[in-house]
Amino acid sequence: MQKTEIVLKGSREKPIPVDIRYKKTNQLKPIVIFCHGFKGFKDWGHFNLIADEFAKHDFVFVKFNFSYNGTTPENPVDFSDLDAFGNNNFSIELDDLGLVIDYIESAAGQYEGNGQKIYLIGHSRGGGIAILKTYEDARIHKLATWASVKDVADFFINQDLDKWKADGLIYTLNARTQQKMPLYNQVYEDFIKNKDHLDIPKAAASIDIPWLIVHGTNDESVPLHFAEILHQLNKSSEFSTIEDANHSFGGQHLWNSVQLPRDSKILTEKTIAFLKQ
Repeated sequence: MQKTEIVLKGSREKPIPVDIRYKKTNQLKPIVIFCHGFKGFKDWGHFNLIADEFAKHDFVFVKFNFSYNGTTPENPVDFSDLDAFGNNNFSIELDDLGLVIDYIESAAGQYEGNGQKIYLIGHSRGGGIAILKTYEDARIHKLATWASVKDVADFFINQDLDKWKADGLIYTLNARTQQKMPLYNQVYEDFIKNKDHLDIPKAAASIDIPWLIVHGTNDESVPLHFAEILHQLNKSSEFSTIEDANHSFGGQHLWNSVQLPRDSKILTEKTIAFLKQ
């Protein structure tokens, strides 16, 4: 297994750590770019095992940290930059993904990648970002979303927006680390300013490439009916559920086993089969 780690310049001043995995065969392979979710990072839990599984099946698998996700290159699995986390927004993540695509398209040959076959996978909030990017970027040829959000506006439901604006920030609890993580009001202001550009339902309805939607029936974070709504918006998408699977498809951080959790094994098998069609 070949593994390369690089750091790209992000869409603002923060860096984007990237790792690229593939099996050396001297043959060009489709490129899969994976987008992590909210309070996530590229090395969370069992994501490295997932990356290796795709690489074993002759994909170049690229995963990266959004530049403002709260981790740093020095501390890639800890939320040590909470100010960055609070200043993250959907536009930054969309721009970061564009920069990763730019790089991997230009450097594809270094990794035995086929720059004409770029596929996106997004988990949770990363699924929403992948939907938006697929809609606007003709370089994407297939899409898979795992437990995806359906609308950026949902992020602001049940928030006291007037108080958020007056105080300048709210806090969200990280249940795993018990950190109170700030969210500055700029995330809502960015959404209002770029509402059309961040319209996931519009993007979903307009996608005309192969799209696989996968969701666990026991998802505790993103309701199953969100996936059903995405599928209704785009009837040509392929919709699949995993019985009793939770939001992380059985994974957790830390993940110490060398085996994928059962539900993630099903998830990767479904996605690999879809991308190989």
